[in-house]
Amino acid sequence: MTDLPTPKIQQQSVSPFLGLAPFLRLSIAGTDLMPIAQEMLAQAQKNATDAALWMNLSVVMQCIGQRDVGLAIQSLALQQKRIYHLTATIQPTKLRLLMLCVAGDISANTPLDCLLENSDIDLVFYYVTPDDPLALPIPEHDALMVGICDADENRAALTALEPALANWPKPVINAPQHIPSTGREAASALLHGAPGVLIPPTLRASRSLLQSIATGTTKLSAQFADCDFPVIVRPVGSHAGRNLDKIDNPEALNTYLAKVEDADFFLSRFIDYSGPDGLFRKFRVALIDGKPYACHLGVSSHWMIHYVNAGMYEEAQKRVEEASFMEHFAAFAKRHQAALEAIYQRTQLGYVCIDCAETRDGQLFVFEIDHCMVVHAMDPEQLFPYKQVHMKKVHDAFRDYLYRLTNK
Repeated sequence: MTDLPTPKIQQQSVSPFLGLAPFLRLSIAGTDLMPIAQEMLAQAQKNATDAALWMNLSVVMQCIGQRDVGLAIQSLALQQKRIYHLTATIQPTKLRLLMLCVAGDISANTPLDCLLENSDIDLVFYYVTPDDPLALPIPEHDALMVGICDADENRAALTALEPALANWPKPVINAPQHIPSTGREAASALLHGAPGVLIPPTLRASRSLLQSIATGTTKLSAQFADCDFPVIVRPVGSHAGRNLDKIDNPEALNTYLAKVEDADFFLSRFIDYSGPDGLFRKFRVALIDGKPYACHLGVSSHWMIHYVNAGMYEEAQKRVEEASFMEHFAAFAKRHQAALEAIYQRTQLGYVCIDCAETRDGQLFVFEIDHCMVVHAMDPEQLFPYKQVHMKKVHDAFRDYLYRLTNK
């Protein structure tokens, strides 16, 4: 799939733009996406000017793990067209939301279509460029949302958007000047000292500094105050646990650097957040206009929890615990009311998600805050019969938030 045709510039697409949601749903259901990718590629090779088809194929390729190929295909699509419409499933359309996005993988922008499946809201994806982000004519819309994730390569675009959106005639969700506060380093500083919040400092270190620590030339605790082994290390810009590891000593750090080639890293003090039973629990909470909603609970014997590999699909008892968490989420929200309110006030984001845990002494241990986490209701109902009602609360809350903003 490396011989991609050179597209001709064309304003209209033949295929409908599908977004991430339908392919993520198929992936979660265990569907083999390779035949779909092959069929799409065959179609695209016959019509290199079908930009929406190329965008759909880009998403499929990323879903099957072909990130680089997917990004190359996305580049072909964006050479032709930078605005894509995802028409509301329920007609007539009640509201049009303009989403500002950047080129990048499926974690680069807010996957709002996953949350708003089967709604009466049109989503318009507008892919900005750093030098002149709003150069194209602006589509009609009722509200605008900046869906761009915080990343070094996106700072220029976010900075350029600040003056452009300062006096925007429509409501703006997640103003660009507030998005950098979701970065790991910035978030740890922003939430430092917030009531009820535990978030260890995230420290940035060059490869050469870590190599010096690994060889014993530099002491970790001397370089970073209140930080010593064990630590959590990850490359700057990594997501979804890519090359994230717990490092117990300099020798382990040396081994880690031998297999990870990145130039810059984040590290933070490891905190054992296991419960009395030895299991680790990671909660995902959405803050919508400051109000918290339960998205999921992952339970695992390992400290690094990803919902898809935490055993939630295989172990019924874990699903029973998640169901209880979602059913009694009001108690969780009340316990951490001060912490959740502080996160909302300090980030100033109308929509943001939190991955967190509860420590044994009752603090909210925040791993990450981000507006680009995936929130969905796609898990199979036969295994997760409790989820639909609770995820509908999140769906409806965001929809109602948009209506309040636009007075509809």
